[in-house]
Amino acid sequence: MTIGDLNLEVHLVKEGVILSDDSRSSEKFMHGIRVLMAKNYIDNLSEEVRKGMREKAEQGHWPTVAHVGYRNNTETHRIESDPVRGPLVAKLFEWYARGDMSLKEVTRLANENGLTHPRAHRPLAKSEIHRILRNPIYAGDFLWKGKRYEGSHQPLISKVLFETVQEVFESANRPKYTKRRHAFAGLVSCGRCGCAMTAELKMSAVT
Repeated sequence: MTIGDLNLEVHLVKEGVILSDDSRSSEKFMHGIRVLMAKNYIDNLSEEVRKGMREKAEQGHWPTVAHVGYRNNTETHRIESDPVRGPLVAKLFEWYARGDMSLKEVTRLANENGLTHPRAHRPLAKSEIHRILRNPIYAGDFLWKGKRYEGSHQPLISKVLFETVQEVFESANRPKYTKRRHAFAGLVSCGRCGCAMTAELKMSAVT
């Protein structure tokens, strides 16, 4: 639905024009031209913004809002380590790399140690911890629009630690076969956290 469908009288103060169903066709035509020009301006502006962000990424700079553990420097327009959350994020990788802790346990430790969302100032959910542990930006690289770039920012962890965490994920999600072979075992994963779905047999009581 548009304004025209509402049968309203529109006053354009700057142009000194009143548009309604009774307006002359020339006035409606000129208004349509102005609307198209405004849309073209907005589209062009959006295109230039996307172009600027792509160029920034190609230069090795994260182009938008910083992830948890980093913060945006308004003077340099670059991301830098968050002195409070940065070390805590690094701890997440160290804890999970041990291989004896679940995502739930790592999330609990993160909350107990005071790791919060930088804008909402709330504890991080397990799905957010999962995304952090999967994000290569903390080891120096980053993904932007489906392409991987070598970042110029200071990594919070080493690439070796990041790869170790990814190996732990792969090991945790590897299907564990039992006597019963369930259909699609190891093929279905959670769309929220990425963990593999497991199957179990339910026995119903016969009455």
